[in-house]
Amino acid sequence: MRNTRSSRTTKPARHHLELPAPAPLKKGALRVTPLGGLGEIGRNMTVFEHEGKLLIVDCGVLFPEENQPGIDVILPDFSAIRSRLADVVGIVLTHGHEDHIGGVPYLLRERADIPIIASKLTLAFITAKLEEHRIKPKTRQVVEGDRIDAGPFDLEFLAVSHSIPDGLAVAIRTAAGLVLHTGDFKMDQFPLDRRTTDLPGFARLGDEGVDLFLVDSTNAEVPGFMIAEEDLAPAIDQVFRTAPRRIVVSSFASHVHRIQQILDAAERHGRKVAFVGRSMVRNMGIAADLGYLRIPDGVVVEMKTLEKLPATDIVLICTGSQGEPMAALSRMANKDHVIDIGPGDTVLLASSLIPGNENAIYRIINAFTRWGANVVHKGNAKVHVSGHASAGELAYCYNILRPTAVLPVHGEWRHLTANAAIAMRTGIDEKQVFVIEDGVSIDLVAGRSRVSGRVAADHILVDGTTMGVATEAALTDRRVLAEEGAITVLAIMEHSSGRLTEPLEFFSRGFVEEAGWEKTATKAIEDALRTASNASSRGRDDVETLITRTLGQWLARRHRRNPVITTIVVEE
Repeated sequence: MRNTRSSRTTKPARHHLELPAPAPLKKGALRVTPLGGLGEIGRNMTVFEHEGKLLIVDCGVLFPEENQPGIDVILPDFSAIRSRLADVVGIVLTHGHEDHIGGVPYLLRERADIPIIASKLTLAFITAKLEEHRIKPKTRQVVEGDRIDAGPFDLEFLAVSHSIPDGLAVAIRTAAGLVLHTGDFKMDQFPLDRRTTDLPGFARLGDEGVDLFLVDSTNAEVPGFMIAEEDLAPAIDQVFRTAPRRIVVSSFASHVHRIQQILDAAERHGRKVAFVGRSMVRNMGIAADLGYLRIPDGVVVEMKTLEKLPATDIVLICTGSQGEPMAALSRMANKDHVIDIGPGDTVLLASSLIPGNENAIYRIINAFTRWGANVVHKGNAKVHVSGHASAGELAYCYNILRPTAVLPVHGEWRHLTANAAIAMRTGIDEKQVFVIEDGVSIDLVAGRSRVSGRVAADHILVDGTTMGVATEAALTDRRVLAEEGAITVLAIMEHSSGRLTEPLEFFSRGFVEEAGWEKTATKAIEDALRTASNASSRGRDDVETLITRTLGQWLARRHRRNPVITTIVVEE
C-alpha cells in the first residue's frame, strides 16, 4: 500500500513499559517483534510471526560495558519464543558481524536444526563459530536476487554495501503486506568489491509498495553521505610510508575490506604481514579461501617468520579494536603479550568507536603513547569510514522507497529518534513512524501498522559457560567488590549465652583503612550485641545479620565506605 504524505513533523510515536502482552495474532496479520538492537548498538534480533510460523532475522550479541564485570557477551532474550521454537522456519542472517550472528550458537543450543539462511561468506563465518560449540547447522545459501519461500514467508534478497562483503537486505512478503529489512548498510558508490547497494531493487520495491521499512539507524545523526572506502587509501598509505619501525593494525576480525587495504599497502611498501588473534586468523583464512580476500603473493607469513625480519618490514594485524581486555591489542598495551610495543612503532586503529567502549579505547591509546608508539586513529587521520548510512543516504532511501510505515532499528535512542525525524521530513505519517523498545510488537494488518503489545526482552548475560544465570544483583556485588573491597567477620560465640568467647577476627581484601580500625569496629559490634533484646535466644542467622548490619552502618558513618561484608558465626 502507498502511504499518504503528511506535513512535516518531528515527534515520532513512542511506546514503552506500560504495554500489556500482545493479543493472539489476527488471521492474515504479520507481527514484528524486535528482541534486541533497539536502544543499543548490538544484540540485533527481530522475530516475524505469520500464519503460526516464526522467522528470525539476525541473532547477535552485545558486548559488555565497564559496569558489567565478568560478563563475556549479552544475548537477546529468547523467552518470548522458547515455547515456540518448533514453529521457527529459519534464521536469516544479513551479514557476518558478531552483533548479528554471535547469538546463533546459544539459540541453536535449544533447537539445533533451525535452518540458517545467509550468503556464502556469512554462512562460512557462522559455520566456523558453530564448530567451536560442536553444532553442525542446517544451512541454505542465498545470493542477491534470490527469491525463496520459508514457510509462509516469501523472501527476496538484495545486495547492500557494508564494511563486510556479502551483506544482504531482505524483503519479506506475506498476505499482510511487504516488509523490507536493510540489515546494516550504506550507499558507497565505489566499494572495494564493486558490489553496491541495490538501489534499483529498492526503487522497484518502492513501486510495489513497502508497507513497513526496518532501517539501520547507526549514523542517522551524521549529516550528508559517507565517504567511499577507497578514499581511505591515501591516509593508510601515508602511515606505511612514514612508519619508522613496525606497524600494528587493529581491526574487527570480520572487516575484510579494511584488511584488504592493509594487505595492498603492505605489498606496495615491501612489508610482510602476520595475523594475530584466533578469530582474525580464522576469519581471514575463510575470506581468502572463498575469494573475498586477495592475499598478494608472499605478503602474509607466519609469526615465527616475521620475528626474524627487521622492524621496518613488519606489519601485524590483530584483534581488539574496541578495547576488549583479553584481545591481543589490550594485552600489548598492558605489556602482557609476546609483542612488545615501544618507541618508533606505529599502532593503527582502523575502526570506529562503538558507544560504550570509548574509555577502554582511550586507555589503550594512552598506554601505547606512554610506551613511545605513534598511535593513528579516526580522531587524527582518515583511516576509518563507517559501514552505516548517514542522514543523506537515509533520506535518499526514504524518497525512493516511499514506505507506509517505518521502524528504525540498530541504534541507541538518539540514533533511532534522529532516523525517525528524517523519515517524517520526507513526508511519512508521524503515526506510522515507530520509535520503540526491544520487546514491543508491531502488527501489520492489510498494509497498516500499529503497536500491539510487549513481550520480555531482557539482557541475557553470558558469564563463562553459564547463560542467563548472572543477575544485576550479582553485578552489583562485583562492582562493590571492585570499588570498596570485602570484609569477612569471624565471631565465635557461646551457644547458651550468645556471648563472644573470642575476640572478633576481621579478614579484608581490597579494603584499605588506617591501622586500628578493627578495634573501634569491634566495640560497635559488641555494643550492638549487648543491647539487642533477647540476644541469647537469637539464632545464628539473626546474629550474623546483626553483626553485618552494625559493621556496615559503622563503616558508612565513620569511613564513608561500603564494602561487601560476610559474617560467619561459630557456636561453641
